[in-house]
Amino acid sequence: MSDIEKKTLGIIGGLGPLASAHFYKMITEHTKAERDADNLNIIIYSRADTPDRTAYIMGKSDESPVPALIKSAGTLERAGAEVLAIPCNTSHMFLDEISAAVSIPVLSMVELTADFVRNCGCRRAGIMATDGTLASGIYKRALSERGIECVYPDTETQRLIMSVIYDYVKAGRAGGEAIFRKAAEKMLSTGCDAVILGCTELPLVAYDDERFIDTLEVLACEAIKYCGGEPCGFSALLMEGCGHEIR
Repeated sequence: MSDIEKKTLGIIGGLGPLASAHFYKMITEHTKAERDADNLNIIIYSRADTPDRTAYIMGKSDESPVPALIKSAGTLERAGAEVLAIPCNTSHMFLDEISAAVSIPVLSMVELTADFVRNCGCRRAGIMATDGTLASGIYKRALSERGIECVYPDTETQRLIMSVIYDYVKAGRAGGEAIFRKAAEKMLSTGCDAVILGCTELPLVAYDDERFIDTLEVLACEAIKYCGGEPCGFSALLMEGCGHEIR
């Protein structure tokens, strides 16, 4: 990969910080490279004080995250980013506003994941995500447009998922793996073809199961390809491409 072919990736980070760090590490580990210069050029803006997306969507906070997200996008564009990625599913509720504020493409983790679910042949997909992501309906709409049924967790399972995200991963506490397993097994027992890990904190505590679809992996693989890199180490189907037109 020559330097001329590369596009600089801008990452709107801090949503939360561990997920952003994991995303950067994933991109680096999954880009075929024999030297430093073969890796992507990446700019990360970790705006950790961005107002909580779920709290705003659920009406528990009047502080909109949109101004901070737009500022992050603009900062990255001015710094030289040529395409943006947001390793936070809930923030995709505001993707239209973010995209309208910049003149560079913004990768949609939701649309790319929905395409990948379709390409996998899944007809019934569970979604593990924040209350805000579920309430926004972004995955339900994207999957429905592709003829895929979206299965939400029941109330108790959703309580466990939120606990994993906020009480453990975001809080920097150990022990979330056991709670994640309990919630995931409940979701898998509903007869879903696949379960989407629709919060970027969840892969940090997930166990290996071929039925899990990691939205961070989907975003990372597509970001590598879009920026002129060669992905490696992902599933063959994922590396073949999601088929979604980047806007």
